[in-house]
Amino acid sequence: MTVCLENGVHNNGGLDVDDGQIRYIPLSYDSANSKESALRLVLSIRPDWESPDSNVEFVRFTDGITNTLLKAVNKRAGLSKSDVDKEAILLRAYGHGTDLIIDRHRETQNHELLMRHGLAPELLARFENGMMYRFIQGAVTQPEDLRKPDIYKAVARRLAEWHAVVPCISSRTGHSRKNSRVDGAATVSALDGDLGDAEFQQALDNVAPGKPPPNVWTVMQKWIFALPTDTEAQRARQAELQQELKKLVSELSQRPGLGVNGLVFAHCDLLSGNVIVLPKSQLPGGDKSPEPQVTFIDYEYATPSPAAFDLANHFAEWGGFDCDFSVLPTRAQRREFIAEYIDTYFALLEKKNPNAAAVVDKEAEIEQLHQEVDHYRGVPGFYWGIWALIQATISEIDFDYASYAETRLGEYYAWRAEVTGERQKSGKEMPLRERRWAQEK
Repeated sequence: MTVCLENGVHNNGGLDVDDGQIRYIPLSYDSANSKESALRLVLSIRPDWESPDSNVEFVRFTDGITNTLLKAVNKRAGLSKSDVDKEAILLRAYGHGTDLIIDRHRETQNHELLMRHGLAPELLARFENGMMYRFIQGAVTQPEDLRKPDIYKAVARRLAEWHAVVPCISSRTGHSRKNSRVDGAATVSALDGDLGDAEFQQALDNVAPGKPPPNVWTVMQKWIFALPTDTEAQRARQAELQQELKKLVSELSQRPGLGVNGLVFAHCDLLSGNVIVLPKSQLPGGDKSPEPQVTFIDYEYATPSPAAFDLANHFAEWGGFDCDFSVLPTRAQRREFIAEYIDTYFALLEKKNPNAAAVVDKEAEIEQLHQEVDHYRGVPGFYWGIWALIQATISEIDFDYASYAETRLGEYYAWRAEVTGERQKSGKEMPLRERRWAQEK
């Protein structure tokens, strides 16, 4: 057996069993000893790859900014690339300290739930700091791909399937309070930093009254609790963001929406790197299939959320990590996406309840969701801005999280100034992002 590790772009011990019947491997991935530690993990589930004719290679993907992602392949002699990819395994090692912002137990449950509905690849095993699952053949999109009509309509159909088919499962909001910087810091007036565990949990779960936890509101509250509070400036910022969350919850959380309690099972991280265009050869019509199909990967941020947030969040990703506001979807593009989404969403609901379609005014639903997405357009900047402030203090990945945080929070405050009329009263020019969002075509 030979082994090698290369960089690339994703384009195309004993075992115990946990309660979900997903194998657990009591080993970890070590970035300082990447090849050897990854190989030990892969051989735990594919011992046959240790045979003399095996040629195991690891390709490191560079699309994400949270985790380490490796593709393990066994390039045995005589196998085509397609044959090799059919057996390929993805190894995802969690980023340093990310249990502070991501509920890893919930992530595993999400993956299993999506598997049961045919919306995720097979989850093969968990290990101490990550998981392994089957590789999905296909091409990962780039931000410019998301702006192509055939691709964004495919994304709309797939997202509608998630929202219409996958149930929202209520449970306590997962957190790692032992790491949370809110402990002992009397900076959040609603909590005063001195709550017991039960009260802390209640403060998380009840941030949006009447909305079963976990949800996108409880996630943002958890992140605000985890913000750094070492300096007076940091504590002041945490308090400021807490007040902004309170305003958002008051203004948006009780608005009407699709799903039960106005919540759907949302991806909440539909950046281009998490959208895979499936090979036409795998589609029902083969190479003659008239429309592309996509699938989604990486479910660590998936949680019940208003559908409008999931759509607004995806639209923000049209500009990529560079936050190019000049290419965000216009009103016409958003409406085209939403029309495709609504058609698919209600068609899937009709399958479950044939009488449902008779009472649906799709044009009214399209217009309603279009307006709701408009209301939510500033929230993704708030969401990812808080996230990036935390990542700036814990991540070992080479990415300027601090600057990214200010850019994303700037989106939020620009939206806030626009909807309150503050920007207009001050006589300032409308910022590019808001101009683009208001553009018709």
